[in-house]
Amino acid sequence: MAFDEGLAQILRDDLADLDGIVEKTMFGGLCFMLNGNMLCGVHRGGAMFRVGKDHEAQALAIDGVVPMAFTGRRMGGLVDMAEEAFIDDRRRADCMALALAFVGSLPAK
Repeated sequence: MAFDEGLAQILRDDLADLDGIVEKTMFGGLCFMLNGNMLCGVHRGGAMFRVGKDHEAQALAIDGVVPMAFTGRRMGGLVDMAEEAFIDDRRRADCMALALAFVGSLPAK
């Protein structure tokens, strides 16, 4: 796989107490879905979080977080977190809180 299993396990542990979480391989990485909606995921060298456009500026203010541009084009509402930032519990928790606030507001699929 094109993702670090250790990083994936960190997200599994972070999300262990939430109902409605499903893992799905996507885009060469591993995504975590909440009630059928993409929440976050890991890829080679880091992770991504779906924070929504309203929370994007707040997420980008976190050191180590940049706009998601998987295909070379910026993907609004999604941010990328470098591995160095991801392994910092506080920064990861801050991004996860933003992602949970956004994705938790979406209707289940």
